[in-house]
Amino acid sequence: MRGSDGRFIRAFTVNLGGGSITRAELAGIVYGLDLAWEQGARKVLLQTDSITAKTLIDNATEQHMHFTQVTEIRRRLHRGWTVRIDHVFREANFAADHLASIGHSKPIGVHVMDRPCTSLLYWLYFDRVGSETPRFIRMQ
Repeated sequence: MRGSDGRFIRAFTVNLGGGSITRAELAGIVYGLDLAWEQGARKVLLQTDSITAKTLIDNATEQHMHFTQVTEIRRRLHRGWTVRIDHVFREANFAADHLASIGHSKPIGVHVMDRPCTSLLYWLYFDRVGSETPRFIRMQ
């Protein structure tokens, strides 16, 4: 979580113990929304690098295998707040990508950080200054 000025507020990493990338992305959205709500945020911009997760939140039906998680997200979105969910490329949020990668080395469960761990500071800096990285897109 970052403030509107880009400063660090809180972070979390999760070890789910296994599952698909989509399950992990949806779980991260649930935990992120819960953390933002608990922090008192009432205007939230949630950024995800998973177009699949965003599409499921908007369109999943009861037949989809991740519908239970999508329902949990939708329930949280209907609280008394404003949440906008945007898709961003992974390169636009190095810090989130780093947190996802270190989650694998943690015990199963959610791990909240009130201060950034040392390895996260580097990535927070690049996200804050808007460091650019090339993205190669294959044209068909």
